[in-house]
Amino acid sequence: MFHGNGGYDWHTIYNMPIWLRKFTFNKLKEHYSPKKDDVVDESIKNMKLAPKITPPTPTYSTRASKK
Repeated sequence: MFHGNGGYDWHTIYNMPIWLRKFTFNKLKEHYSPKKDDVVDESIKNMKLAPKITPPTPTYSTRASKK
């Protein structure tokens, strides 16, 4: 089982039989999909808790003066 976060290099994947490549990809997908869901849920929760920040209105004019 893959748990290293290091991945595989290009040559290893290229030389893998197709059935093994598909199997490995599906196992990696199964391993990382729950983690992705947890990260997405946590980020949504943090966005709801964060205060709304409004940008300050400028006290100056950006238009050039007419001469």
